[in-house]
Amino acid sequence: MNGTTLTLRALHHGERSLVKELSTVADRHRTEHEVHHVAKDLLLWSNDHCRRLAETGRAYGLDLGGPHEGPPTGLVSALREEPAEALGHRPEPGLILLRDLRELYLGAAGNSVYWEMLAQAGQAARDDRLTDLASFCHPRTLRQMRWANAMIKDLAPQVLTSL
Repeated sequence: MNGTTLTLRALHHGERSLVKELSTVADRHRTEHEVHHVAKDLLLWSNDHCRRLAETGRAYGLDLGGPHEGPPTGLVSALREEPAEALGHRPEPGLILLRDLRELYLGAAGNSVYWEMLAQAGQAARDDRLTDLASFCHPRTLRQMRWANAMIKDLAPQVLTSL
């Protein structure tokens, strides 16, 4: 396995993880309409990235699978909650939203690094398939980061000073 295939695998995993996070955030924060609707829109982008990565991966002998199908439900979902939440000691909703936005930002930032690595590998190898993929998907990932960061900047002052 070479560096390109490792990066494709890591990026596919990161995008699938981001799909799960965005789905969870959209579901958890239904009453926050902007968060709910934008997270659902951004989820579609990451799902599309997964599909594109799987298509590209096939050219390199990888079977990456498709996009994630949705959030965990039932007992599995309950077991994945943080221990304090599972025991009924829930933090303020604003703090949960800030934590979720932070996780979205960090997930997108990690993916952004991989998109940049893939673009650089594509340029070095003169591989248009990789550079085209990164050129299409990376700007969307940067937009996901900017949205999460903007929401954090908007919400943090009121949430953190009202405790």
